[in-house]
Amino acid sequence: MRENSMSTVNGDGDVSMEQFQMEAASGWRTAARRFFRHKLAGVGFVLFILLVLMALLAPLVAPHDPYAIGKSYQSPSWSSGHWLGTDQSGRDVLSRLMYAARVSLSVGVGAVAIYVVIGTLIGAVAGYYGGWVDSLAMRATDVFMSFPYLMVILVMVSVLGPSLGNIILALGLLGWPAVARLIRGGVLSIKEKSFVKAGIALGYSTPRLLFRHILPNVIAPVLVNATFGIAVAIITEASLSFLGMGVQPPTASWGNMLTEAQSFSTLTNRPWLWVPPASMIVLAVVSINFMGDGLRDVMDPKGRR
Repeated sequence: MRENSMSTVNGDGDVSMEQFQMEAASGWRTAARRFFRHKLAGVGFVLFILLVLMALLAPLVAPHDPYAIGKSYQSPSWSSGHWLGTDQSGRDVLSRLMYAARVSLSVGVGAVAIYVVIGTLIGAVAGYYGGWVDSLAMRATDVFMSFPYLMVILVMVSVLGPSLGNIILALGLLGWPAVARLIRGGVLSIKEKSFVKAGIALGYSTPRLLFRHILPNVIAPVLVNATFGIAVAIITEASLSFLGMGVQPPTASWGNMLTEAQSFSTLTNRPWLWVPPASMIVLAVVSINFMGDGLRDVMDPKGRR
C-alpha cells in the first residue's frame, strides 16, 4: 500500500514538472515573437548578425591581406582596389576592419561567457543554500564591486601582458558580481515556490532542482545583463587598445586602428583612418543595446500585454 501511494505521488509530481517545463518552453516562444515585434530590437539583431558574419567570413570576403605592406596613406578609391584606403604602413583599411571585428566580438562574447558562468554558479549556490554560504558569497561580491573597474583591468593586463586572451580573462574575472546578485535574488524567490518544494519532497537531487527547475526560471534578467555586457566589453577593449594596453599591432582591432589616427593632421586630412573603426564600434554597440532593450521590454512582466 505504501509503495502504491508513493508511486502515485511520484507520477503526479512528474506530470506537474513536465507541464511546468512545457509552459516555460511556450513562454520562450512567445517572448521570441514579442522580441521581433520590437522594431529596433529586430534591426539590432540583423545588424549584429551581419557583424558576426563579417567576422567569421573575413578570410573569404576581405579584399586584401590585412598585413600586406603597400603604398601608405592611399585615399579611398575603387580603381586602386583599396575601397577605404590604406594606413601609414600601406595596409588595406577595409580588410583590417573586417579582421578587427573578430577581435572585438571575441572579447565581447568571451568575457561575458566567462563572467556569466562564474556569476551564475556563485549566485545559484548562495541563493539556494542561504546562511553562511550566502553571507560569504555576497561579501566577496561586495569586495569585487568595490574595485575601480578600469584601473584593475589595466593592472591585470600590465601584469599578464597585453594579449587577446588576457583581456578576455581580465574582463571575465571582474564582471561576475552583477550576475551573481541577479541570480541570487531570483533563486531566493523561486526556491519558495510549490513546484520546488514538491521536487524536494520527491527526493530530487540538489543539482537537478537547481539547474533543471530553478535556474531556467531566473535566467531571463541575466540574458539582458549579458547583452549589455557584450557592448561594455567591446568598448572596454577598444579603450585598452587605444591606450596601447589592448591587442597589439599588427593584429587589427578597432581600438588600435583608432590609436594610429591620433595626430591632428590625420584627423583632419585622412578621415578614412579613423571614421571606419569608430563607426564600427558605434554600430556594434548600438545594435547590441537595441537587442538588450528589446529583451528587457519582452521580459518585463509590467510591460507585457
